[in-house]
Order: sequence, then structure tokens, then C-alpha cells
Amino acid sequence: MCFTPPPECPVFEPSWEEFADPFAFINKIRPIAEKTGICKVRPPPDWQPPFACDVDRLHFTPRIQRLNELEAQTRVKLNFLDQIAKFWELQGCKLKIPHVERKILDLYHLNKLVAEEGGFDLVCRERRWTKIAMTMGFAPGKAVGSHLRAHYERVLYPYNLFHSGTNLLCLQKVSVDDVNEDKEYKPHDLLQRQNIHIQPSDTSAPARRAKRMKTEVSTPFVKEGEGCENRPNLRRRMGSFVAKPEPGEHLTFVDMYVCLVCGKGNDEDRLLLCDGCDDSYHTFCLIPPLNDVPRGDWRCPKCLAQECSKPQEAFGFEQACRDYSLKSFGEMADSFKSDYFNMPVHMVPTELVEKEFWRLVGTIEEDVTVEYGADIASKEFGSGFPIKGGKFKVAPHDEKYLGCGWNLNNMAMMTPSVLTHVTADICGMTLPWLYVGMCFSSFCWHIEDHWSYSINYLHWGEPKTWYGAPGFAAEQLEAVMKKLAPELFESQPDLLHQLVTIMNPNTLMAHGVPIYRTNQCAGEFVITFPRSYHSGFNQGFNFAEAVNFCTVDWMPLGRQCVDHYRQLHRYCVFSHDEMVCNMAMKADSLDVVLASAVQKDMQIMIKGERELRDKVRKMGVVQCELFEYNLLADDERQCVKCRTTCYLSALTCPCRPGVQVCLHHAHDLCSCPVSNYTLNYRFTLDDLYPMMNAVRQRAESYDEWASRVTEVMKAKLDKKRNVTVFRAFLEESDEKAFPENDLLRQLRLVTQDAEKCSSVAQQLLNGKRQTRYRTGGGNSINQLTVEEMRSFVRQLYNLPCSLTQAPLLKELLNSIEDFQQHSEKLLSDEVSADSVSEVESLLEEGSRFDVCLPELLLLRERLEQARWLAVVQQAEDLVLNPCGLSLDSMRRLIDRGVGLTPHPSTERTMARLQELLTVSEELEEKAQGLLKARPPESLETLRSMLTQVDGVPAYLPNCLLLQDTVNRAKEWLQEAEDLQVGGQTLVLSSLSDMVLRAHAIPVRLEPLDQLEVLVSEVQAWKESAAKTFFIKNSYFTLLEVLCPRWEVGSSLKKKMRKMKGECMSSGKKKLVKLDSMSDVERALSDSKDSASAMFTLAEVRLKELESLCALRAANESKLLPTADCAALKVCMCQKPPMGAMLQCELCRDAFHSVCVRGPSDPLDPEAWLCPLCLRSTKPPLAKIQTLLSSLQHIRVRLPEGDALRYMIERTVSWQRRAREVIDSYDHSLTSQECRGASPTQSHRTTGHKRKVEELMVEGLLLQVSVPETQQLYRLLLSGPPTTNTSHTEHPPYLTPKHSSPQREVRSGDAITSAEKKAKRRMNREDAEIRDRGMKPKSKKQRMVTEKRRERKAASVSASDVSQSEDSEEDMTQCPAENCLQPEGEEVYWVQCDCCNRWFHMICVGVSAELAAEEDYMCVTCSTTNTGRRK
Repeated sequence: MCFTPPPECPVFEPSWEEFADPFAFINKIRPIAEKTGICKVRPPPDWQPPFACDVDRLHFTPRIQRLNELEAQTRVKLNFLDQIAKFWELQGCKLKIPHVERKILDLYHLNKLVAEEGGFDLVCRERRWTKIAMTMGFAPGKAVGSHLRAHYERVLYPYNLFHSGTNLLCLQKVSVDDVNEDKEYKPHDLLQRQNIHIQPSDTSAPARRAKRMKTEVSTPFVKEGEGCENRPNLRRRMGSFVAKPEPGEHLTFVDMYVCLVCGKGNDEDRLLLCDGCDDSYHTFCLIPPLNDVPRGDWRCPKCLAQECSKPQEAFGFEQACRDYSLKSFGEMADSFKSDYFNMPVHMVPTELVEKEFWRLVGTIEEDVTVEYGADIASKEFGSGFPIKGGKFKVAPHDEKYLGCGWNLNNMAMMTPSVLTHVTADICGMTLPWLYVGMCFSSFCWHIEDHWSYSINYLHWGEPKTWYGAPGFAAEQLEAVMKKLAPELFESQPDLLHQLVTIMNPNTLMAHGVPIYRTNQCAGEFVITFPRSYHSGFNQGFNFAEAVNFCTVDWMPLGRQCVDHYRQLHRYCVFSHDEMVCNMAMKADSLDVVLASAVQKDMQIMIKGERELRDKVRKMGVVQCELFEYNLLADDERQCVKCRTTCYLSALTCPCRPGVQVCLHHAHDLCSCPVSNYTLNYRFTLDDLYPMMNAVRQRAESYDEWASRVTEVMKAKLDKKRNVTVFRAFLEESDEKAFPENDLLRQLRLVTQDAEKCSSVAQQLLNGKRQTRYRTGGGNSINQLTVEEMRSFVRQLYNLPCSLTQAPLLKELLNSIEDFQQHSEKLLSDEVSADSVSEVESLLEEGSRFDVCLPELLLLRERLEQARWLAVVQQAEDLVLNPCGLSLDSMRRLIDRGVGLTPHPSTERTMARLQELLTVSEELEEKAQGLLKARPPESLETLRSMLTQVDGVPAYLPNCLLLQDTVNRAKEWLQEAEDLQVGGQTLVLSSLSDMVLRAHAIPVRLEPLDQLEVLVSEVQAWKESAAKTFFIKNSYFTLLEVLCPRWEVGSSLKKKMRKMKGECMSSGKKKLVKLDSMSDVERALSDSKDSASAMFTLAEVRLKELESLCALRAANESKLLPTADCAALKVCMCQKPPMGAMLQCELCRDAFHSVCVRGPSDPLDPEAWLCPLCLRSTKPPLAKIQTLLSSLQHIRVRLPEGDALRYMIERTVSWQRRAREVIDSYDHSLTSQECRGASPTQSHRTTGHKRKVEELMVEGLLLQVSVPETQQLYRLLLSGPPTTNTSHTEHPPYLTPKHSSPQREVRSGDAITSAEKKAKRRMNREDAEIRDRGMKPKSKKQRMVTEKRRERKAASVSASDVSQSEDSEEDMTQCPAENCLQPEGEEVYWVQCDCCNRWFHMICVGVSAELAAEEDYMCVTCSTTNTGRRK
């Protein structure tokens, strides 16, 4: 069983002021410490007395302690086993203790249980063995009961029959199964060992761990055949010694041996001779008969009874044979502990040592022996404390310890200790004893001699563990030990005074004895209080010192102890009566408190002595004699009966010289007539009364004060006095310097309690926080409970004094009780949402009381319940919450309701909410499942689900989504039905939108399959079209290929930005801008019919032509000769021109022949397009018409289809126009050949050529392969012959192999032409400014007029350098070489900073942002400036 440490005793740490007077401090802590019996005192840290013992001279012989013999219950078991072993040993057998269920059988417990059940026969007859087995802790159902019966019958039954008076010897054979289970028992010989001299061991360790049980493979009782050779063979078979007498012969000595049972001497070989008395018995005459003759010693039943009936001697410790010095004992002790725990001594935890100690004392299987140097007289070897006149030389700074009250040499004989009036030096009481301990060495349960105080100081070493019981539990502890081990007390009634018996504290605590513990460390005191039982053990090697002392409060207990000793026939250490008389004879020197105590004790003593002397006188004792017993030693004046030390009187008889009895045992002196007795007395009664009167006079002032205090403190009801009277008594005691005593302490405590109660009561009345004092716990700030307040009010009325706050507090208590009744009534009603205000008012009322009211907590719980019900009611109100409760709201309400205290109302609401939540979650889960079902469910299934949702008062998102899904499905089906009924051509965008919307509706829609088929057909058509048009690795979309190019060239993509839409003229509506392919696609998708789509595509076509013209002009101007060729960036790689170059016939940009793929046949006159301009494979027109036809069969209109249709129409229109131009060109060429060329005709031919070139460019933009494109290109390459041909301008950096068509220009009157152009420009500028009402949006608007005039002449002349002569109508256009002639409501212009001429932005490739941020210089001016720099 695991040991549970008892609670700790109080530990006190006095201040230096408190530590100065030890007796005052002990009196101060006594009310607390005496409740636990022991306490520990830690001196101030600087209090460290030197160790003054003479270590070299200190030699001692320790006591031997076998741990399991110390414990009372274990010793009872060992005594019982020793008796059983002795019984069987006398029968020639060895005791073997059997095993049951792998545990050693507790024979003592088994024997006791069988005896309690009525004996072996009754247990067998009523089959109680199973019950006994379960009581012993064995598991049922394993036939343990039958094993216990067999073991009892074999081992214990013969012993019990022997003790019952039946002469029986029982030797039974056992089965083989029992052979290996039994273990031989080695007798302890506890009693015989006390007088045996033990030889010293060879090793220094006094003890070792050993197993008591030794395994033997033999029968349970082994006959001693071997080992008899070395001693006389006292047991023998008579047949080997006796011969049959012949007739007529005389009988020999052997013939005299006959069986004492049957009286016959026949069957000599079966006749046994007792080794003790030589009586003879037949083996078959014994009960029961023996099967064999025993080998070895054998005792007859009579000798066996004599041996076993010998009285037992008292148990005591043996003295070791070895003498130790302090050093050798320490080495042995440390070696033992380190070996036992297998670790250094300082690392062994105290808890481990404690548990192991109590395990060892409770087991019979392990023998651990230790030694204890106890009760070493300090007078012989010197105290551990320094003493005056001692051999130890004290350092000057340690001289303060010589007279210190805590020096144990001084404490017992200090003035407050009554032991100073004991004349003799009592070693151990008035003179300290020394104690040298080792691990497991123990001091058993005991109380101090004469129930005195004791104080123990641990000088150094490992801790000492103490256990103590308070003095009021002394008789309870004695009763428990006598109950649990009655056998020990039968032979030793004063066993507990022998300091040889210990009992587990857990056992005592289990029987209701309060036990406390502490670990005394080096430098700490342990104080035991009167009649406080204490015991303990040492954790290791240490050195302690102890002494006794007695204070005034001990006086009554001292007289009780003498009476108790008389009943136990125990000797007294000193005479209590002698000590009292000695104090009485010094009455003048006693303090008043001690004098009062002595006076009371003398009254009891004189009264008892007078009664005893009267009793003796009535017996007939007439002889009296004065005898000074104080002159005799204590052992010479002891009562022969009770061993009490006689002092006041005794009886003697001449027949027994030197023997006396106390008057209590007058009849136990001798058998002589009483008249022969002599009464020896120390004082006559007349002598005792004056002594008592002297003490009374000394204590008179104190007694008078004490009587008044006692009267006031015992007053009842209206006779109680005010607390001021108590304060006056305290002041009087201070004035008269009464010493500290119990009455004064009680008066002080009562006064302090009254003052504290008055303060607490006033705080309660004022509504403040009160302070409640708890004994031993210090001050703690807490609210009083109502019961505590009732108790407090009762305490006020139970105080010995009266307080004015008591009736007021009683009235407050009545108000609190009324509040409690109202609260109980409210709490008993049903919870409702309407009770919130009532509960709040009650809570407000209860909070005004500064008392801990349990109803407040219940009211707060009721308030939470009511508020919760109100919240639920508000949440369920459809007026405030039309949508109903959401799932989250229900969960929050339920979670909040779970934290509420259970109540039927809230539970019902909780159940309803939980049911609603469960139904709602199920519906939500079903709705979510229907929405996520794959394949989707039908519309009818969703409608049926919605019918279940009707009537559920909750907000269900998934169900609402399901309702929305059903509505959307209905709308979609209606739209699909309208599309099918209308019979109109479907638009792909609408069709795709419906399919997408249908996919977003998680419902199975029947028309969706048909629409998806149409969409797939359209997709298949788009794939076919893409295969037809797309070139390899094309990065254009199909719509980009089919639509006119809204943007041309990568360079233009970087320069042209989306314009903000600012109008040059205000108040006019802006056209729809198609600035990106997404805008074009959006416009085509939004068009209602094909006509509007064609119109949109026509607008894109115009934008395409404008962008291309601007790009061509920009690229051609870029290729004019410049000084810095390295700055020119061409081709897709954006590097300067180098090597063979190619020029695109569409965008007019130059490309490196190594960067792009050239024409497949250089000799074939075919127009070459760059990768940016070549957007498709340009299939033939017939193939494209087939695609359009297949799309018309699908009956779905899509932007790509409209673009394809527009492409075909545009191609057909272009073919017609191209054919007309080709025919007219052929006709003009024929006419020119016939008539010759004239200036007018040449001019017309040049205009016709430009028209051909424009048609060719537009043909190259077509993504259709038509033969007219190549014809126009060849026509441009051949060119018509003219008579007046100016120089031909070739684009720079072009090789002749890949040169562009030559352009012919005339050199007319440049000045006249320039002037005309400038004039027209100025007129046009003024007109535009007047019409638009604002200036062109260019930073050149900010230039002043003077600057323009200064540069006018230079501008006019410079503008004609590179100009070819144009027709009259060309003069009305911008000066750009290839003016695009933009049309529309918004036309943007830019002015050259050199020549001040105005150009269309789109014709010169300048954006509005570029014109506003940078200076613009036209191509002519930039060429002129470059030539001048050269």
C-alpha cells in the first residue's frame, strides 16, 4: 500500500524581537501549535550557534533496530509466526509459509479471520472459505478458498487444537504442487534475542537487506534427520533398545517404559520417548496417530504445553556490540544509505526515503537493520551548544549564544520553566540528550515524561522526519493501537512508554486520529506540546539535541500525568508534590501567575492528602512519624505497588524494611496487622495550609483581578458589559505587570475579537467590503455568506461583551432574509420573457447587500434565461424579421442557450429551435443537393421540393436559390419557346448567351440540347472557315481576318492612341467610334440585322483605308535619303537598313531579306506583302462563297458570317471597279498611241495611274484571291509611255531587283504653284477657323503672328522644293504627297514649324498627343535642313 504523507504542521519564523524570549514566543504560538501537537520553528537566518560538542571524546554504543519489528501490527504477526514456528520445531519440523496466488500467505490474518467466523469446524460446515478468501483480497472464482482450507488445516489447525487443550500432533503429507510454493520461515526469537550477545560483524555496516523467506524444495514440515549427530539422540525407536524378557528373568530398566495412553509396553518399535521428560507414547495412541516415527527431537503433548505456556518477556532494543565514534558512525551511515538507494546520499529525495521506510516497517518479508545513537548524555560528552565554563572555547562573536534562551542547556532551567524547582538533575529532561541518527533509524510513538514540553534542535546533517498527534487525541491514539495490536498491550500495558512501538500514520488517520508531519532540517527547532504523541525517523546521518521544559500551563497536566502513571504502575521521573512544595516555600519569589497556579495545585494536593490520611487513620494506623523523603533517592522511596515516588506520606511495616507504599495502596504493603503500620509524613496538614496561604497571598491581587475578569467573561444576556470594560481590564493587567498567562491571553483574544467583530459589523452596515479573519490563514478579503452572517450575528450575541452594532446587523439580516424569500418565490415561477424587469429590480436590490447571496447567481441565471427567451421571441417576430430566422441566427441562439442554466421553459424553446434548425438544415441540404446534382434534376423535382419549404418559418438561402433557379428555368424555357415559334434567324450571341445561361441553371432543360447542336454546328463552321483562311501560326482571330483592318501596321499601333473624343466644334453629336476589334465585334453582335452589320463594316472599311494611307505615307517619308542612316529603324527587327531589302506593296515599309521570306519566284511580277499585311491564305472567291452557303443552311447569324458576307460583296464590287479601270486603261493606252501625248493627256494619264494604284492597294487588302489584283499590279509595273517625263523618284535603300513602280512628275512653275498653294492654305485656314469657332488643337496655335510673317517667304519657297505639279483640284487639299482626303465632321490638322503649312494629321501619320507635345517638321523641310547641314 502506497504511503500518503499527512498534512504539514505549522511552521513559525519569528522575528528577532519575538525570538529574544523563547517562552513568550512559545506561549504566543501555543493556541495554534497545540492543535497539531508539534510545530517547527525556523530561527532568524543570522542565528547560527557554533557546534561545541567534543567530537574526539564522543563514543557511543547505538541501539539495534530491526525495522519490521518496530511496527505494532507487523510485530504481532512476527510474534505469531514465531510461536507457530516454535510449535512445529518442538514437533521436529520446520515451518514453511505457503504461497497462494504468487503471494506469501498471511497466516496471522487467516487465523484471525477464521477465529472471527467461529472456528475451523463452523467455517467448513457453512462453507465460508470463499468469503474469507475475498476478505483477504483474493479474486473470487479461482478456488482459492479450498487452498486456504488446506493450508489452515495443515499448519494452523493443529496449533489451535493444542491451545484449546487437546493433545494432538498432526503431520500430514502434502502434494507435490505445494512443494515449490512454500518458503521456510526463519524464527525471529524476538524475546529470547534480548539476552543474547551478538557477535560483531566483519563489515562496518550494521545492517543489510535480506529476505526473510528462503526458498526450499521440500515438504512443508521437514523432519530433522540430519544435524542430530552432534547432539544426544533423545528421540529413538524403543525397539532398538528393548529386548523381550525371558520367562523367569528379572525386568530390566527398559521394561519400565510403557505408553502413558494405553499403559502397555508392546510394539516397542512404535513407542516414542519424549526428549524432554522421557515419557513414552505409541505412535498410534496419539491423536491422530502418527504414520512414521519422527526423526530428531520430539516433545510429548505435556512438554509442548509447558514450553508454549512460558510467559513472554517485554520487547526492547538490543545494544550493538560495537562502539562508534562520530566519524566512524557517519561513514557507516553514509555507506549504508548510498548502497541501499544506489545513489549519492544528498541526491536521495526525502519523499522516497519516507515511502521506503513505511514500506519496510510493514513487511515481514524483508529484514533491514539499522543502528541509532539515542539518549546520549550531554553531561558526559558535552552539549552541541556552548556552555559557560565548558571546555569548548567560544569566539567573542559567539558569546551571545552562551546565555541565549534557545540554548537547550539554558531553556529547561530558565525562570519561566517550573522544572527549575526540581532539585535533582534529570538527564533527558533538565539536561539535554544527544541523538546521532542514520537513514531509517527511528524514534517510536511516545509522549514526554510527565507530559512535559520538549524541544529538539538539529545541529547538522540530513533531515529528521517527524509525525505528531495533538494532546487531545492522545487517548484516541492509544485506543486505536490497543485495538489493532491487543496482544502487545496484554503483556506490556505501558508499551507506549517504552519507545519501542511504531504504527503507520495512515493507519491511525484511517481510524480518525489527526496526524501531522514535518521535515526538520539542520538549524531548525521542533517543539512538542504536553501529552502530544510524536514519532519519526532520520533521513540520514545527523546530530540532534533535545531537552524538556514545563511552563505554568503545564501544572494541571503534570498532576494528571502522575495519576495516570499510578494506574499504569509506571515510575515517575521526579516527585510532582515535592516540586509544588518547593515552589510554595519560595512564595515570595514567585510571579503572581505561577503563584496562582501553585495555589490551585496545592488545594488539590492538600485535599487529596487529607482524604487519604483520614482513610488510613480509619483503617487503624495509629503510628505516625516525620520522615524527610526529600533526602532519599527517588528509587529508594518508590511505592512497591505503583512505583510512584513518595514525598508527602507513605506507609511502612517493620516486616519489610526499606519498603513502602503510597496511601493509595495501603492494603498492598504486607499481611501484617494494620496496627503495625507506620505513617511516615513529610509535612503535617497544619504545615501545608500556611504554605498554601503564603502562595495565596502572593497571588491575591492577580486572583482578585482574575475573578473579576472571569465574572465579566461569564456574564449572560443583559448583564454583559461593554467592550470598554474589557479594555480596562487589559490596561489594569499592564499596570500591575501581570505575567503572560492563559486568562490574560483569553481576555486579550476576546477583546480583539470584539473589536474586529465591531469593525466588520460597521462595515457591513455601511455597505463596505468587510475583512474576515480566519485562524491560521491571516487576513482574507471576502464577502460573507448569509449563513456566515447568521453565524456572525450569533457570534456577536455570544460574545462576552455587548456591541451596539448587533441589533442593527440583526435588522440587516432580516432584510436579506426577506430578499431571499422574494427571490425564491420568483425563481420558483416559470421563466418568461416578460420577467426581465422584475429580475433586474431584484438583482439591483440584492447588489446593495455586501453579502454573498447565492440567489444573486440564480437571479443572474434567470435574467439570462429571460433575456434569451426575449431575444428568441423577437427573432421569431415576423413583423420585425419578415425573412424569418436564418440558420446562423438559430445556431447563435442555440449556442447561447446551451450556456444557460437548464430550465423547462428554456429547454422547450431550445428543443423547438433545435427541431427547426434540424428541419431547416435538412431542407438546405436537400436543396443544395438538387442544385449540385449531376446530371441536373428536372423542373418538376425542384417544384416538389419547394412545396416542402412552404410553411417553414426560417430564412433558407439554398431554398431561395432553388426558387430563383426554378424561376430562371421558367424564363429560359419561355425564351427558348419564343425563339422556336418566331422562325427568325438566330443570332449567335443570343444563342450562346442562352446556352451559357442554361448551363448556369442547375435544371434539366429539354431545348438546351437543340441549342447546343446549333452552337456546335456554328463552331464547326468557324473551324472550317479558320482552316480556309488561316495561315500557319497565325496570331489573328477569324473575325480579324474577315473584317476590314481597323488598324494597319505594328508601328501605327504604338503611335496611334485612343483619343479622348474632344470635338473641334461644340454642339455636334459624335459618331460611334470603332477603335478596337472588340468594338467592331460588339457592334456586329448588337446589330439587329445584316444591313446594319454591313453599314458597320463599311465604316470599318473607310477607317482601314485612312489608316493604310497614313501608314504608307509615313513609311515612304521614312525611306527618303537622310544623313543619319543608322538612326533609321526598319523591318520587324527594328534595325537600320542593310544588304538586300524588300518593300511591302501594301504598307510600303522596308524589310531585310534575311528577316522575312521573299517571293517564291523573283522573276514573277507578283505583289509582295510583309508578314504584318499578309493576314490569311486568301482563298479563291468560289471557296468563300461555299462557306457562306453552308452558314446560311445553319440559319444562325454571327459576326464572322456578316464579315464574310461583306467580304464577298466588297470583293465583287472591287472586281467590277477593277475591271472597269483595266478596260479604261487599255482604251486610254490605245488612244495615246494613236494621237501622241499632250500635257493634258499626260496629266489625265497620271490621275488614271493613281486610281489604278488605289484599286491595287484595296485589292491587296482583300483576303480573297482574285486575278484582277495581279493584273493591276502588272499594269502599274508596265506603266504608259510619256513625251515629257521628269526624273523618277525611287524609294531610297531599295535594290533595283525589288524596286517599286516608277512615278512620273512634271517640273512646272514651282513658285506660282507654291504661291497658289499657300494662298489656298491661308484662305482655307481662315475659313476653317471661322466655321469651327476655335483654333486647331496644336501647340503651334500659341505662336505669335510676327513669327509666322517672318518665316512666310522661306516657307513658301521651301515648300515647293519637293512638290510635283498638281491639278487645280489638288491645290485645295493638304500639301501631303498622298493626301487621303479625309471626310467627316471632325478633321484634325497639324502645322509645320518651318514652312507653316497645314497638313491633315492622318496624312502625315501624326497623332493629336504627338502634335501637342513635340515640334512637327514636314518631310520637305526636314530634307532641306539636312542638306544645309551637309
